[in-house]
Amino acid sequence: METKGSKEVEEKPEDEAEALKQELAELRKRNEDLLTRLKYMQADMENYRKRMDKELKDAGESLAKGLLARLLVVQDELDLAAKHAEEEGREGDALKEGIAMVRRNLQTAMESVGLERIESVGKPFDPAFHEAVEKVQGDSKVKDTVVEEIRPGFTFRGTLLRPSMVKVQLASKAPKEEMEDE
Repeated sequence: METKGSKEVEEKPEDEAEALKQELAELRKRNEDLLTRLKYMQADMENYRKRMDKELKDAGESLAKGLLARLLVVQDELDLAAKHAEEEGREGDALKEGIAMVRRNLQTAMESVGLERIESVGKPFDPAFHEAVEKVQGDSKVKDTVVEEIRPGFTFRGTLLRPSMVKVQLASKAPKEEMEDE
């Protein structure tokens, strides 16, 4: 019986060892699965953070753009007031000085957040940045050129906020081109 009993004793530790190895393998697999899920969750969290940062930045720029568009109307009205004050002559000196100071402060404040004036006069007409409100025939054979700015245009951090209203001198066409147009 000893032999039989000792065989049972010997087999039992092998079965236990095998069971422990199997349990260890299952725990390692579970650990790897949990680690993989954790990595995915970390990546998702980082993507979420980046998306929120971008959305906050976009929202801020959108608000600033809207504010600048409204302030440009105020600036236009100040420009008109300054123009009328200049026409009044000497009596309006204090008014002219006050309006000029407000205009400078307003312009400085708007430029500090990314507003840039579009330079138009003397430049080729570009429909992406200019709105032609008047056209005159010219002698130049080159390109249509802006000769007068009626209302200034502006960009905000590289994107068009308001086009310039301009007077355009049209390039003269060669006689052959004129006949083709007709």
